[in-house]
This record gives sequence, C-alpha cells and structure tokens, in this order.
Amino acid sequence: MSQRRPVLIHRVIARLNIGGPAMHVVNLTRALNDGRWRTRLIAGRVEATEGDMTYYARERGVSVDLIPTMSRSLNPLADARTLAALYRRFRRERPQIVHTHTAKAGTVGRVAAVLAGVPVRVHTYHGHVLGGAYFGRMATWFFRLIERALGRLTHRLVVLTERQAQEMANELRIAPRDRFVVIPLGLELDRFLAVEPRDRRAETRRRLGLPRDALVVGIVGRLVPVKNHELFLHALRAIRATGREDVWG
Repeated sequence: MSQRRPVLIHRVIARLNIGGPAMHVVNLTRALNDGRWRTRLIAGRVEATEGDMTYYARERGVSVDLIPTMSRSLNPLADARTLAALYRRFRRERPQIVHTHTAKAGTVGRVAAVLAGVPVRVHTYHGHVLGGAYFGRMATWFFRLIERALGRLTHRLVVLTERQAQEMANELRIAPRDRFVVIPLGLELDRFLAVEPRDRRAETRRRLGLPRDALVVGIVGRLVPVKNHELFLHALRAIRATGREDVWG
C-alpha cells in the first residue's frame, strides 16, 4: 500500500520584519513539517527602515523563499509582479493550502491562489488597518471593500481573539462570523521560565533604584508608532498628576 503524500502548504507573509507575525510564521512552518504536512515559507523583502528577522528562521532550520518585489509599501507595478510570481509558483508546485499572513501578502497571495486553483485558502489577521485610525475615510472604505471581496474567496479567516472576531464580522462586516476561527498567537515562551522568582523582587528593585513598596508599571513592545508608547507615557503622567508619587514607570 502506497504511503500518503504530505499535504503541501504555501505560507506567505509580506516580510519577516521584527515582531510577532514573523516569529509566528517561522514556528508554524517548522511545526508543520512532520511527514503529514510539508510547508514552504514565502516572504518578501524587509524595508530599509525595518529590522530583519530572517535570522530567526535560519536559527530554527527554516528556509525562506524570497520574492523581492513583495514588501509593505504599495507599489502597483511591484505588486503585479508579486502576483504573477506567486501564481507561477502555485501552478508549478500545486499546494493544497495557501495560508497568507499580513495585509499585502493576504491580498496578492489569495488572489494568486484563486487564479491558480488552490483548493483551500486561509488568511490570518495579525491586526488590521480597517478601523479608520490609519487612513482617511475614502481609503479606509476602499480597503474594507477589498477585504470583503477577499473574505468571499477565503475558506477560513484566523483571528487572535474573540473580540477581534466580533469586530471583523459584526462591526466591519468583512465576512460572516462562522468563517472566522480564533487561534491565539503561538510563540516560544520557554526562555521566560528563567525569569528570577518573586522572592528576588526586593533585590531587583534595589538594583534598579526603585522604592521597595512603589507601584511599578511598564510597557513591553517595539519602539514603533503602532505600539503607542506615547499613550503609556501620557497615562503615567496623568497618574502622577493625581498625587500618586508612589507610581514608577
């Protein structure tokens, strides 16, 4: 009896810049190469102003197929070339599943998958720009229109939280709720087990020059506008303005 061939997945992301999505797709690619599944990771180029996490894939033995014309920026000519490159790859290698991540890859990847006749199309939202905070009214309307059209071409839409699913389905009307599935972001957390235990708290505060009984608040994230560190600093200042001198940030 012949052995069943593994299911081939083409995972497409716009670029492996520093952040959770890059780590997530690398770990998914590594995990879904176990004999039952075979995953190819396809990514675009990281722009000059961004940090590159290709090393993260290399350290974990994951090879990355680069499409140089695919990047974050909108460029009709480059995007058309990316679409053509993905279409040719899908036609040549015949993946059973195309799973796209991030907005740019989600657009060109899903269109190419439909044109190439890929049986199953999946897209993961790692956040979105559809709420009106990033672009003007007309641009936001246009991007929502595109996502609604793409939603009809996608078999499953993955979101990270139930709140995000409700927003995408009921508020933005991207697709019916039953097309969304909630899968929390998976990351490697083992290194955090090495964090000093709670009984070292006093020593850590002394080393940092913090009062023993102060309320300490902080924020963890990349120093980029989308993480909104400015809001945290304003909130901290507002707390201190109430007279809470015991709050440190």
